[in-house]
Formats: sequence, structure tokens, C-alpha cells
Amino acid sequence: MPSYDKEELEKFRLSGKILREAREEMRQFVHENMPIIDVCEKAEALICKKGGKPAFPCNVSINEVAAHYTSPPNDERRIPEKAVVKVDMGVHVDGYVTDTAFTACFNPEYRSMQNAAEQALKAAIDSIHGEMSVSKIGEIIEQTIKNRGFKPISNLTGHSVGRYLIHAGTSIPNVQQISFTKVRTGEVFAIEPFVTTPEAVGRVEDSPQTTIFRLVKAKSQKDPYAKKMLKYIEDNFKSLPFAERWLKDVVPRDKHREAFKHLLDSKTLMAYPVFVEVSRKNVTQAEHTVLITEDGCEVLT
Repeated sequence: MPSYDKEELEKFRLSGKILREAREEMRQFVHENMPIIDVCEKAEALICKKGGKPAFPCNVSINEVAAHYTSPPNDERRIPEKAVVKVDMGVHVDGYVTDTAFTACFNPEYRSMQNAAEQALKAAIDSIHGEMSVSKIGEIIEQTIKNRGFKPISNLTGHSVGRYLIHAGTSIPNVQQISFTKVRTGEVFAIEPFVTTPEAVGRVEDSPQTTIFRLVKAKSQKDPYAKKMLKYIEDNFKSLPFAERWLKDVVPRDKHREAFKHLLDSKTLMAYPVFVEVSRKNVTQAEHTVLITEDGCEVLT
């Protein structure tokens, strides 16, 4: 069980403050018809400007896409009209990670579904405390969503966060499950309900697309450009996820694709598939990072 000292907790709090400010600016920034890459780059630049570093690429997941889409290099996609857009952002300060998300809903039809995610998040935050079972938290989230006439995504979860770790071992389900795991006082968790329509399957599946990557194990590379790229990834991102566009100009442009392919083929890097709701129904999301206290929690974001 992690026991963070005063200095470490201050880094979590600073990380959360930076992220909270960046999120509120992004709420005003996102609109229909704008390039997705502008959203990603604006969010990441705001985080850096405020003194943090992105803990992972800004996710901009549209409609039935639930998570893990960030702009690849030279992305030409735009936010469609009447889109339901999840913007998921993370910050680290000296490795201490916080994570938050909001839904920008440009279709009035889905505003109540957006609200259901926010209400489920609030219900979880209001009830969580040290030694509470994760299955109880999942039950509260599920009931809040179902009481509003919607369905939770059953195979996406919240997660504990740590130093250079976005998923630090313990999951917080969005549905009731049989689990004897408890949240402990002093742990830091991201709680993130995902909500879909009542007639949806209510699960996500991997799509063939991958836009987010992570270093798994540094392996020796024969290719000098792959070696240089690997060194840059190790020095800048450690074990945290990154976007391919963050590697721009690390090696000459004509060598980039081949070097990146070497790292993937050698399983030095892993790729995260983009998650899509199985029945292709729209998804909403809300997320905060909290520090668990004996009788409640402190919302960091």
C-alpha cells in the first residue's frame, strides 16, 4: 500500500491544480468543426505552460469511441457537428499523476447522458472513504446511472494512480462486482464513470486503430535511428504513455516511420487500441482524481 509523505502529496496536489485549471480552459476551447489535433495540442501546451507535464496524450474520443484516441501526426480529422466529445487529460509533477475528463456535448439529445456521468462521479466521490470496498463504489456508480435511465460501460474502470503510473494496480469498477478489494486511506484514485444509452451493449471492444504508445522494455536496437528514438522515449516519458506526434523531429523525417516500426516490431513499445462501444452507441464520461481519507476523500482535480 502506498504511503505518500507530505512532499509527495504536495506534488499530487500541484499536479491536480494544474490539471483542474487546464480542464476548465479546455471546456471553453472545444467546439464543433475544429481539428482534433488542435484540441490535443492546446491541452498539452496548457499543461506545460502551467508547470506540469502531460502524463499521457490528451484523449479526444468522439461519439461511440470511449477512450484512447489522440491525434496521430498530421491528423486531419475534425470534431463533427452534434458530436459527443470526451476530453481526457493527465498531468504529472515529478512523476505524480492526476487524471481528469469531461464530456463536451454538442447534441442536446445526449445532455442528460452527459449529466448522468457527472452525477455518478459525484455520488462516488460523496460516498467513498478509506476501507470501502470497490464493489460498493461500483454499485453506487451503476445505480446512479441506471436511475437516470442509462447504462454504465461494464468493462471500463477507474484506477489507482502512482508515481509514473497511470494504472497502479487497483481498479474501481463502474458496475457492481464481487470483489474483496478495498480502497485504503492515503491512496490516490481516478474515478471515471462511462455511460451509454439503455439499448447499447454497454461494453467496449478494441478497434484496429492505435494512436497511443508506451515503452515496455528497452531492447538493444541495430538501427541507429531506432536507437536514438528509444533513448528520447526513455529520457522523456519513462513508463508513461505518449503520442507518436511527440516524437516529431527526434530523427530525420525520412527515417521516422522505419525507426518507429522497429520499436513496435521488437516489442520495445506497446500500442493501446482505441476503445469503441460494441453496439456503436454514444458514450459520455466524467472523471476526477481523489486522495482517499479515513472519512471521505480530497478531490485533487
